[in-house]
Order: sequence, then C-alpha cells, then structure tokens
Amino acid sequence: MSLQRVPGLVSIVITVYNKLPYLKDCLTSLLNQTYSSWELILIDDASTDGSYEYVINWLNSNEPYFSGGKGIYTLRLPRNTGYAGAITAGMYLAKGEFIAIQDADDLSHPERLAKQVRYLNNNPQIDLLGTNYEVFEDGQPDRRMPVHWLKYGDQIGKIYAKGGHCICHGTAMFRGNVFDRIGGHTRRIEGAEDYEFIVKVINSGARNVENLREVLYYYRKHPKQRSRQYFGKSKKEHDYDT
Repeated sequence: MSLQRVPGLVSIVITVYNKLPYLKDCLTSLLNQTYSSWELILIDDASTDGSYEYVINWLNSNEPYFSGGKGIYTLRLPRNTGYAGAITAGMYLAKGEFIAIQDADDLSHPERLAKQVRYLNNNPQIDLLGTNYEVFEDGQPDRRMPVHWLKYGDQIGKIYAKGGHCICHGTAMFRGNVFDRIGGHTRRIEGAEDYEFIVKVINSGARNVENLREVLYYYRKHPKQRSRQYFGKSKKEHDYDT
C-alpha cells in the first residue's frame, strides 16, 4: 500500500543528538513560521544530555500554540544510529507533500516554509529547493555573515558533476515523492551523507534542483558541530565574509 501524501503539508524532519543548548531557538523558529500547514517530526538519536526530555517539556508547555491540525511527533531511537539512520527514520514517518530538513542547532526565517512551498508549487519541474543562508557565531545571532559558495540554475548540476557541493543541506525542501522514489540518506560516505543525498536527487532527473537567492536560514557556528569531526571545520562555513 503506497502512502497517500497530504497536499500542501510540509513535514519538517529534525534529528537531535546532544543538542540541548540550541533546541529552544531552533524549535521557536519553527513555531514562528508564517506557513500554517506543517508537521514536526523530531528524531532523537539516543541523546545523553537531556535533549529528548527538554523537547518533550517544550512541546507540552507550548501545546496551545499548535493549532490548525499541526502534528508533532517525536521518536527516541533505542541506540545511536548516526545521522543517516536518524534522518531516514524521520522521512519514513513524514506524510507531507513536501519534506523540509532542519538542523537542530540552526534557525529558519519565519517565511522559509511559505516561500519554498510557493516556489515549488510554481515550478513543478524542481524536486529539491535550497535557500541562501547566513552564518553566526554561537551567542551572537545578530552578527550574521553572508556566504558565497552557493550556486544557482544550471551551475548547480555542473558543480555536483565535478564532485563539488553548492546546496546547504539544512535549507533543503523536497517533494515527498522524491523520497518515495529514491529513498533517503545512506552511510556509504561517512560524514558526507548530506552530499550523497543531494547527488542522488540530481541523478534522478536533469535540472531538478535549485537554490533561492533569498536568505531564509541562519547557521550557528559552535565547537560541537558534527561536520568538524570529519572536516576540521564545518562544511557550511568554509566560504563566508569575516
């Protein structure tokens, strides 16, 4: 039996592994979205710092704000599966026409979902849509810096064909039927699961990805970022003005 996706619904998938200090800001940025038709799917990858307990308390205390049929779903994995396992579990639970990725330590602009949905509705040939974003140091959310590594239009496919990367994974929104067709993230390239997933989407159809030029996402720099384990510094901060 195939999943009947809900038209217009955005399934926001967040994976959490020991992100306690950043969860309030992240979740509040989603609560403030102007787009009303969304569900939140939060997968806790066996955190040990109280992240899961905080999320449950936050959801309970903010329950009156979840109106209009918003669904809030949490799943605590029994053991740590790694990023690919956690995010793919979340995508399996998503029932929306669109799936949006959100990193637990970052923030989304209030109009992020609305503008991505509008673009995808107006451009049916696009399967996955990223956005421009800005970087800020932890504790300094008002001092944001632009980035210059993103590409647009036909340049995106050319960059990935050469092994490059030019879509910020945390900003991505894609059609749910893309996941139904090609599946989610894998563990084939440890530390670069996000890159491999975008390549899979590109390989599934020509000229089917794009970036919005508008800044709709805010990326937090901090010492415990997952990508620092593999690259020494975050992939998303390698090219911005200081």
